[in-house]
Amino acid sequence: MEKKYTIVGIDEAGRGPLAGPVVAASVIIEEKYLSEKINDSKQISQNMRQILYEEILQNALKYSVGIVSSNEIDKLNIHNATLKAMKKSFDAINCNDCKVYVDGLFAPHIDANCITIKHGDRLVPIISAASIVAKVTRDKIMIEIDREYPEYDFKKHKGYPTKKHIEMIKKYGICKYHRKTFKPISLL
Repeated sequence: MEKKYTIVGIDEAGRGPLAGPVVAASVIIEEKYLSEKINDSKQISQNMRQILYEEILQNALKYSVGIVSSNEIDKLNIHNATLKAMKKSFDAINCNDCKVYVDGLFAPHIDANCITIKHGDRLVPIISAASIVAKVTRDKIMIEIDREYPEYDFKKHKGYPTKKHIEMIKKYGICKYHRKTFKPISLL
């Protein structure tokens, strides 16, 4: 008889922005609760993401997020910071006998059977669920940061390198949430 594993999906949000943390989520949810509307968080509207986020949290057996700050990203680099956020999120759900599906090419160092899947956030619904939890969580953090630094308009671009964001950096300089090792900031 084949051993039954608990399936965990892990994904991150925030690798590319010039400001804010990288956030990873680990989710355990029964397949019957994964709506057919679930997809990569970048492929669905903000309103639909919020609806699905609430459904996922309501129906998940377990979920957790791991957050790594912009200061840590500058110290570790974004690759290692992402893996650290993934590990933090996984460790917090305290799952034994898990099979873990991770979006991307690299898995965090965790005590579980990890399977990495390129474009997993589009292909594997449980990874898509983690993608949504990570993205909505990170967006909420960026809205809080916007309250502290409204001049950057973080609530709109969430720290990504938009034309307006780069113009605001040139006008106001950087704030404590900016990633100093990321271009074009590192070139200033």
